[in-house]
Amino acid sequence: MPRYEYRNLRPSREAEEVFLRWINYLDEEFTKHRRPELRAELVYDNLHQLFLGRPRGGRLNFTLTTELPFNVLQLSLDSANITLEPEYYGDIDEKKYACIKPLIYFWQMFDRSPVALNHWLGFRFRAMLGKHIFKHIGKNVKIFHGVEFSYGYNLTIEDDCVIHKCVMLDDRGELIIRKGTSISDYASVYSHVHDPRDPMIVENRRTEVGPYARITYHSSVMAGVNIGEDSILGAMGVATRDVAPHSIVGGVPAKRIRTKDEAKLFTDRETYKRPPSTGEHCE
Repeated sequence: MPRYEYRNLRPSREAEEVFLRWINYLDEEFTKHRRPELRAELVYDNLHQLFLGRPRGGRLNFTLTTELPFNVLQLSLDSANITLEPEYYGDIDEKKYACIKPLIYFWQMFDRSPVALNHWLGFRFRAMLGKHIFKHIGKNVKIFHGVEFSYGYNLTIEDDCVIHKCVMLDDRGELIIRKGTSISDYASVYSHVHDPRDPMIVENRRTEVGPYARITYHSSVMAGVNIGEDSILGAMGVATRDVAPHSIVGGVPAKRIRTKDEAKLFTDRETYKRPPSTGEHCE
């Protein structure tokens, strides 16, 4: 079978310069200012321009009922006026979260803006924010749009990882994505469990994936599970127990299918059996 590497794509020179200037400016400002109030102001200003197409300024008119929808929109671009789901969790570290909440909101709202599907920009924007939100983010990490996480401050993503669209990374407990791991669309990785009798009782567990593991489409890794090096969790599988290195598992709950070496032998055997193509279509 042919092997396809990721293509190296770039925008125009002018666009690349503008995109990088914006990202570098934000990076410098978030590095200098850690106070939640200052970060919230910067995020508010940038979201106002992304969504409304002009700098923020002037007083809102609260007297006209016809302008109330616009007032709601504008006020909701300020992270000080909104709540995010993790803020309702009882085990949150309020001090840690307060510092990064404006940045998490920026991440989420950027992904809902018209520019979010610009992947070249999005990869670099999310990697920049990840430096200020996550416990650690490595080099050459690609994160597509719609990826969500819980607290952020318990999340480690090492070098060369790819997190595809609409992935859920639950880091209420410690969550580590090791080097070179790929997590496919709509997959979920969890680090907390609820007591079956009392859902308000929560246990946080350390969950680890990789290195060089593949969590494929719509699959789930449950809290406390370790996915071993170079292993694969098959589509829609649910890993409830540790997965050995170099293994392929699948199903609900996920069970061993074969090792990577066995998979190569299987592929080679199937290729050998397949009749050569004549280049003609059957009628």
